[in-house]
Amino acid sequence: MLRLITDFDGPIIDVSERYYRVYQFCLEKTRRPNQLVQKLPKGEFWQLKRSRVPEKQIALNSGLDETQAQEFAQLRRQTVHTEAYFNYDILAPGAVDALLKIQQAGIDLAVMTMRRVRELDYAFKKYDLGRFFPENRCYCLSNDYIKTRDIEDKPLLMARALKELPPATDTWMVGDTEADITAAKNYGIKVMAVESGIRDRIQLELYHPDLIIKDLGAAVDLLLKPM
Repeated sequence: MLRLITDFDGPIIDVSERYYRVYQFCLEKTRRPNQLVQKLPKGEFWQLKRSRVPEKQIALNSGLDETQAQEFAQLRRQTVHTEAYFNYDILAPGAVDALLKIQQAGIDLAVMTMRRVRELDYAFKKYDLGRFFPENRCYCLSNDYIKTRDIEDKPLLMARALKELPPATDTWMVGDTEADITAAKNYGIKVMAVESGIRDRIQLELYHPDLIIKDLGAAVDLLLKPM
């Protein structure tokens, strides 16, 4: 049996608008009355995020001072995963077609994400994605889980998945961050990194995935390619 374990944000969901809206909100909330700030265009902002430029530096680039930059970064952490902003997430182009191809090919499919249960359920209901992922193929954080860092938390999800899932003859992971690559590599799982998410190719290369590809559709095409 061939198994594909996919991350959610990046391969399936485009979070760029949510992150940009939160950036705009935090910039507006942090600046002083009448203070001139330089709101970055979305493309420039998203490239900074994909290059792993720290939140504080993004705030400084936008015209805030050092103290404000710290406030900005803290407010952003408190805001980015709140319910009001999840509405800005959209489906990544071609993601549903890719999921349909996986389903039709009989590939065993699981999702592994740093979203909490309520956050994953929200997106499942909004975009009818639960049809691709039975409950016993969903690995996410409990609603009361205290996060540390994704690169530490995600391997714990992978350990749980490998303990619970039935054996597979071949397994691949698809993700868009260093946490996905690390979680796979820690357990000898082959990993494809997609460029459709929150890390650019330069950042992905630092963690040496087996392959770097465009998106989930490209991953599925590779898996279905006759050997």
